[in-house]
Amino acid sequence: MTFPKIPGFRQFAALTFMFIVLGGCYMPMRYDAEIEITRQGYYKFIFDGYLAKVELYDGIRRNKIDLTKEKEEIEKIRKDFATDANASDFAYHRKGYFRVHWEREGDILKSKTVIFLRRNEYILGMSYNRKTGRVGMQGRSLKKDTRNKLAEIGLGGTNGEIRVITDLPMIASNATKVAKNRKRGPGFKTYTLEDQEHLRADPKPHSGASVESTLAK
Repeated sequence: MTFPKIPGFRQFAALTFMFIVLGGCYMPMRYDAEIEITRQGYYKFIFDGYLAKVELYDGIRRNKIDLTKEKEEIEKIRKDFATDANASDFAYHRKGYFRVHWEREGDILKSKTVIFLRRNEYILGMSYNRKTGRVGMQGRSLKKDTRNKLAEIGLGGTNGEIRVITDLPMIASNATKVAKNRKRGPGFKTYTLEDQEHLRADPKPHSGASVESTLAK
């Protein structure tokens, strides 16, 4: 697919990427995420994998939620995702775990903000700041005590991969792997981030994964 140049659009000052997991309702446990963004500002954002609803999982684990209540809670979650036009293929697995596919594409210069799942359930997202010219994919990590509590109830491990595909020249990156993406086109690279440790009970210190880039005229 070829995108036209946007008149008056000079550059991204920077593009930053950071994986986010919050101690809210939904926790990504096993997943695959891919975010492609071109120098013209067009993006495609995909999340596919398993999430756990923490409160439901813990209630089932402690035998505080019976089968009837579990079914009621899952129906609420199903209806919640049904209101999101970008979500599909919802399927309940067991013990508070469910699978979902989420996909959205468009122009970040027009959208300004793209969030999976939503503002009050922020898992992964990106935004464009018109004043600074920055596109950021960002968030915050779990606090150590929260990680420890999750580990204690059996949610102490996550297995995911996040790929950022772009033709933007990078300023900095702490991706675990960087490779040219000739299949996508000249100048494109894939920045891969493997998320397998930040939910450990005693993880190595880290501030999340990030890449920074500028978009030339």
